[in-house]
Amino acid sequence: MKLEKSIELYSKGKKHLVGAVNSPVRAFKSVGGVPIFIDRAKGSKIYDVDGNEYIDMVLSYGPMILGHRNSIVEKTIKKYLKNGYTFGASTKGEIIMAEMVCNAFPGMDKVRFVNSGTEAVLSAIRLARAYTGKNKIIKFAGCYHGHSDALLVAAGSGLATLSIPGSKGVPDEAVKNTLIAEFNNINSIEAHLAKHKDIAAVIIEPIAGNMGVIQPKKDFIDQLKELTKASGVLLIADEVMTGFRSQFGGAQELLGFEADITCLGKVVGGGFPVGAYGARNEIMEMVSPLGDMYQAGTLSGNPIAMACGIATLKELKKQNPYKDFEKTAAFLEREMKIAAKENGIDLQVNRFGSMINPFFTKEKVVDFKSAQTSDTKMFKTFFWKMMENGVFLPPSQFESWFLATAMTKRDIYKVRSAIQIAMKAVADKHK
Repeated sequence: MKLEKSIELYSKGKKHLVGAVNSPVRAFKSVGGVPIFIDRAKGSKIYDVDGNEYIDMVLSYGPMILGHRNSIVEKTIKKYLKNGYTFGASTKGEIIMAEMVCNAFPGMDKVRFVNSGTEAVLSAIRLARAYTGKNKIIKFAGCYHGHSDALLVAAGSGLATLSIPGSKGVPDEAVKNTLIAEFNNINSIEAHLAKHKDIAAVIIEPIAGNMGVIQPKKDFIDQLKELTKASGVLLIADEVMTGFRSQFGGAQELLGFEADITCLGKVVGGGFPVGAYGARNEIMEMVSPLGDMYQAGTLSGNPIAMACGIATLKELKKQNPYKDFEKTAAFLEREMKIAAKENGIDLQVNRFGSMINPFFTKEKVVDFKSAQTSDTKMFKTFFWKMMENGVFLPPSQFESWFLATAMTKRDIYKVRSAIQIAMKAVADKHK
């Protein structure tokens, strides 16, 4: 595995980029070495500047659900590029996309498109406060909802990867209205609701994906919905990661609930920067220009992003890959557990739909605290052996792996082979 050109670019990049990257999780800090620099991608494969080929299980952290440069999506993008890149005015594509998204989420009458998941979430929280007239919000430790000040505490993912509990530059005043609960612990919500009467909303990733993949316990979501409704508190579902990945729609239908406000991103953009938040009419009509909750964006509903998103969702609906995703994820779970057992390694594997990841721990992983029992040194060894054997993984214990429709049986068997080699390497180094 040659990395000379990536090392050279890393050295050059440090001069004018912070850490030579534009997002901390790309920095490879928790796994060591230098970040690889990507040259191109096609289908299930991604290629770095040194010519190394990998099966891509990062998939831009989720949006490339059809794989890279899907021919139908690419043809659509090229068609719309001829008309112009951005207008700062409305286009037909926004209306088409809005209908598709609202039809996929029964609790959503109207939607507002923005440019990222972070923007969608901070807007949804502002909307919840506007609608309820209250200020406090509850979030769960380990759930990441973007880098807005009020939510950048106990936020899992990149912060956990870098062993940072919060962020410098976030004043106490910015998080004084943010209460922290424990994922899968309804008592922690009840305690906050009993103590505080000024709670506007509870925000949750229905399937946590930023402390590794963690599902809610059987009755947790139902109890959460009942509690929030009885208390006049809105429930915000952050489906930026899970939207359209577990089925055509989101995790809400599979888990049997409807949130008051839903946040989307990733797959909805098909590879372009798109986020969205939506709710029933009475809530969304608080948003300007219909109401007094102001939120705007020059590039929101960008025509190229809308075209890419529409083409992606149409193709996804046509392919309906969700049963195949489930089979593949189950196969990979089984193979990781077999390889771990053969090598005497303690391992938990969590998955949901097309999202999956391992934890090097004896303890069942059900929340942020148990996720942090995973041996990150073992993960570091595992990560690099997977890379050396042609599988591109997120450089963090606390990030989900993703599946794409472009992955073939040959790809999956190659991943299995890499897992077997990587688990042996972990055992050889750490036992």
